[in-house]
Amino acid sequence: MAPSNAHDPTEAKSSELGGLDILLVEDSWHIGSAMKNLLQLMGAKVAGPAATAAEAGRLWSEHAPDVAIVDVSLRGGERADGLINRLHHQGVPVIVISGYAELPEVSGKAMAVLQKPVSEAQLLASLRPLIAPKAARDSAPR
Repeated sequence: MAPSNAHDPTEAKSSELGGLDILLVEDSWHIGSAMKNLLQLMGAKVAGPAATAAEAGRLWSEHAPDVAIVDVSLRGGERADGLINRLHHQGVPVIVISGYAELPEVSGKAMAVLQKPVSEAQLLASLRPLIAPKAARDSAPR
């Protein structure tokens, strides 16, 4: 293994999300895989991608996430409104991603609504507010 280089952009990127636990709910295999790979490269732990609310619920019950990234439109035309409501009521921050221009029914329950195609910069900017609180919780004495 090569020695660590503090100026290596790959190394900097790999710790950007510092172990943030993310539930990824996206029915498009290509988008979900690409997003999961990117998030993992930035240091996040990712459960998913889940293509349905039921699958997301199963993953969520196995491990509580710090944040959920949820596409509004899931497999078979299923809408994720119910899942978003449940996550919100359980105190899990939600970032909604969608190809739709307006989503008034989720606007009050999401910490961010990102329009597809979502850029790396948009995704990172929406996750950054969660990183400092996560680090504080993880370093607090138990």
